[in-house]
Amino acid sequence: MRTGIATVCLSGTLKEKMQACAIAGFDGIEIFEQDLVTSPLSPEDVRRMAADLGLGLDLYQPFRDFEGVTPDLLKANLRRAEAKFTLMSRLGMDTILVCSNVATATIDDDELRASQLSELAELAGDHGIRVAYEALAWGKHVNDYEHAYRLAEMVDHPNFGTCLDSFHILSRDWDTAPIETINAEKIFFVQVADAPKLSMDVLSWSRHYRVFPGEGQFELAKFMGHVVRAGYTGPVSLEVFNDVFRQSDVERTAVDAMRSLIWLEEQSAKWLASTAPEAEGGTVAASRRRYPMELATLPKVNEPAGFNFAEVKAEDTAQLEKLLSQLGFGFEGRHRTKDVQLWTMGQARVIINEQAASHAEPAIAALGFDVDSPVIASARAQQLKAPVVARKVQADEEVFQGICAPDSTEIFLCQGSPDGTAAWTREFGEGLEHPRQPQNAVIDHVNLAQPWQHFDEAVLFYTSALALEPQPFAEVPSPSGLVRSQVMQTSDGAVRLVLNLAPAQQASGHKTYQEHIAFAVEDLVSAARAARGRGLEFLQIPANYYEDLDARFDLDPAFLATLQELNLLYDRDADGEFLHFYTATIGSVFFEMVERRGNYDGYGAPNAPVRHAVQYDSLHRI
Repeated sequence: MRTGIATVCLSGTLKEKMQACAIAGFDGIEIFEQDLVTSPLSPEDVRRMAADLGLGLDLYQPFRDFEGVTPDLLKANLRRAEAKFTLMSRLGMDTILVCSNVATATIDDDELRASQLSELAELAGDHGIRVAYEALAWGKHVNDYEHAYRLAEMVDHPNFGTCLDSFHILSRDWDTAPIETINAEKIFFVQVADAPKLSMDVLSWSRHYRVFPGEGQFELAKFMGHVVRAGYTGPVSLEVFNDVFRQSDVERTAVDAMRSLIWLEEQSAKWLASTAPEAEGGTVAASRRRYPMELATLPKVNEPAGFNFAEVKAEDTAQLEKLLSQLGFGFEGRHRTKDVQLWTMGQARVIINEQAASHAEPAIAALGFDVDSPVIASARAQQLKAPVVARKVQADEEVFQGICAPDSTEIFLCQGSPDGTAAWTREFGEGLEHPRQPQNAVIDHVNLAQPWQHFDEAVLFYTSALALEPQPFAEVPSPSGLVRSQVMQTSDGAVRLVLNLAPAQQASGHKTYQEHIAFAVEDLVSAARAARGRGLEFLQIPANYYEDLDARFDLDPAFLATLQELNLLYDRDADGEFLHFYTATIGSVFFEMVERRGNYDGYGAPNAPVRHAVQYDSLHRI
């Protein structure tokens, strides 16, 4: 699949955008008109630079508001088009995007539109230019891709075809199956974009909220599958208007964009295989043999089986050690060659890392996941542009495969074991006795705060590299504003990762949102009593919360009193119950202990505003 991206997707100058696209590995680019108009580079300079970078110049865009107009305006439009065709010749480009008219069309007549577009096609042919006509979702008279294709057939000119844009098609819920009936020779260009499902006017939606494939909710693999079945072999190019992307680092955004196309290519191949006739075996190989466009696939990996460990980094670890001890974790000793400690409770393992942690407040630094084959999982992640984490090892030490997440959290892919043990723990605490711990525990979930400019990137990263599935996102109120919360998890819930888009920091510079690791135990009440006996400082829950809890659930008075006594929070749904408590925050880290009863699958979402408020109040008292 030939990959492309429109320069409008990225921040920076045209030169910076082109360099970033080449570094990310794109085959070609679409040049957005404004990027060229505002550039000091001449068209000849751009042409030479693209050749030096190995980039094709695939599309010049957009040409707006041409058809369905009066004769005088048509004459002016043809003059404007000829100037652009001459410019494209200087650039060495042969395809232009013409959008359906949204502003100046005064005549709703397909015969007239086809006649005027035929004049444009003739003029384009004289310059060796192809016209890709696109139906905008908000087009005045043409807003349907099938309508645009009918016009292309009416024009019946070798230099006139259509452009298929996933946003304009999927935002209007048009059926994508008829794409397969389009003559592939008339599909001159394909643009793709994802988007969250929003209830707003389609123009604003398009101009501000598009995202890269895999970061929204559109069925892009199905769209691309129909395009492939139609016989299209040209570029598949990203056209994403997004306010955040236009403010973010250009090279990083380009890599995120390239990752999205690699992911889309794989998902499209899977869709084709899953819908292939049984006579062909229904395999990816069969689907690739059948169609002209070759779709590459990635090393196949299963979803993680569970958390292997969580790592917290800090210069001064005394408070962390005290907190883990109060929770009931046992100290398993120091690593034999590294300045790190291991603390465990059952199968919940926490590493405290003091390496290269000068002046660092405690913060979550790394997560380990149990996978079938760490080497294959790492190879897949690297093909998806994930940076590799370098890690020094000595002889006879576990070799971890590590990659870096968008928020700089290090992700280690570990060899899982059927009994939940980890071989690398033998490298800690040589000669120490390890008494049996009273509580068994596992890591239930980890909550990571995401920088605003990398939130969508993080969703795609965990989806594509770790096979986690995004759940419907929620918005939680806090004293600092709404916190967008996106759960990523495995199908069985063994791995639950909560990505939170935190509110902006206050002018004081204090961090208004923290991260945490949650541990699941079988008996939270006894765990809380034991922790209190060890001197644990719980997050103090206001009495108003328990009055409201009683009103909502009509709990047994004795049980309610126990909850309040121990600062426990409670939730219930049709599938079960959820008990949990939080510790005080150290640096940017706090811990949570939970108990899931029945088939409760949530996170106590109604209690989140309480936690946010108490933490905010505690932070500002300090």
